[in-house]
Amino acid sequence: MRMGLLVVAAVALAGFVVVAFVLPRMAGEEARQAAQALVEGAESAQRQVAAAAEKAGTVAGSGRDVKVPARNDPRHGELKWLISEGGAIRAWNEKNAIEVTFLPQLQAGKTVWTCRGYPVNAMPASCAGR
Repeated sequence: MRMGLLVVAAVALAGFVVVAFVLPRMAGEEARQAAQALVEGAESAQRQVAAAAEKAGTVAGSGRDVKVPARNDPRHGELKWLISEGGAIRAWNEKNAIEVTFLPQLQAGKTVWTCRGYPVNAMPASCAGR
């Protein structure tokens, strides 16, 4: 009887460890990979916005004709990008609850990007992550 209770307690403790420590770490890694996929997926749009902004000398209207089609990733689910007329890029992944924003700015005739995302612990260092 005691041995049976010890086995049940050991199994319960192992289950707790998996739920409390292992699964969140796995989910965190998946979120980091999804965030990186969003960042990489925005690169072509960033190049197009930068070219238009640098040619016109302003970011106003630089995103007008730029589009990035949504992509269904087998591992991360649907990845989406939306480009504003002013060149700002918003990217998100609902499955992992991730959102990334890229804001363009002209400095000395060159486009400089600011990247911020949520959750911060899933963002790469280039997007103010850890």
